[in-house]
Amino acid sequence: MTEPRSLFAPVVSITTTKRRRFFWAAWWSGPPVHTPYRKPDAANGGARTREEALAEAEKVAGRELVEIEPHWARAWSRMLRGEEPWLGKPKSPEERVSAERTRADRAQQDQRASIWTVLGVPSSATLDEIKRAYRKRALETHPDHGGEADVFRRVQRAYEQALVRTKRKGPAKKRD
Repeated sequence: MTEPRSLFAPVVSITTTKRRRFFWAAWWSGPPVHTPYRKPDAANGGARTREEALAEAEKVAGRELVEIEPHWARAWSRMLRGEEPWLGKPKSPEERVSAERTRADRAQQDQRASIWTVLGVPSSATLDEIKRAYRKRALETHPDHGGEADVFRRVQRAYEQALVRTKRKGPAKKRD
């Protein structure tokens, strides 16, 4: 008895990189799988346009490819950096709405929080301590690193205000 043929179409996932180029990942021997993550048949980055990335992927595959969601290429990109492919488990529509509400609540709390709380330093912090705290918080909250844009902007504003206030106080002494 023969197995039924799969209705799988060869696919490509294209996403943008931090340097505003396009990274693609293509599957033609079988569909991408979420868990365990199925490695693409081929992948590459550096294309200047989405069309250029698609053309390169089709050339490598030797056939026409159907474009799918960019999160598949982002997952492969994370794996190439030695990270987990997915930032969290997939969410149902109800969980997404709940997450949006939580995100909005957190943003409101952040609006009320002091600049020192946002940065995670005391109001008596030195300029060096403020800069170190900002760099750490910026990495945690930056959208390119899985953070939220609103929170990142709040951290940036807090840092700018902290610099102004610290400069008003006069030169700070370094602590040991």
